[in-house]
Amino acid sequence: MRILGIDPGSRITGYGLVTKEGNRLIHVDNGAIFTDSAKDFPSRLKRIYGSLSEIIETYRPDAVAVENIFFSNNVQSALKLGQARGAAIVAGVNAGLDVFEYTALQVKQAVVGNGKAAKQQVQQMIKVLLNLPEIAQEDASDALAVAICHAHSVTVKRLTNAVPKR
Repeated sequence: MRILGIDPGSRITGYGLVTKEGNRLIHVDNGAIFTDSAKDFPSRLKRIYGSLSEIIETYRPDAVAVENIFFSNNVQSALKLGQARGAAIVAGVNAGLDVFEYTALQVKQAVVGNGKAAKQQVQQMIKVLLNLPEIAQEDASDALAVAICHAHSVTVKRLTNAVPKR
């Protein structure tokens, strides 16, 4: 199963692709989509959507996993983040893919085993789990973590569904 993880942002949207083969996680690609803050916001959303659509077309993932919105004291930032998430979700849905959402707490729990883990712990664990030569760019690393979270969640859901109900 190939999974596209997305860490949405209005300025930088991270993406990471992993393939799950049995119990193995294989790194496929990762990177970041940078938008020009000098451009109008709809153009930035178009760039996020278009770039993710190209990534989906190139790598043909089986599912998309997106980090869920966090709460922010800055309402404008939260709204822009929500719109960037929307562009990412629509890119997956328009490609006919199932889209799954995970909170930062769920992602950290799945990757590090601690929902309160520091960002550096998550980045280091991503490097180890995927046997990367170096720590990925921050947003790309977060996106890889979301993809790994989904890979682990799919396994748990399969095991949970396989247990006979009493």
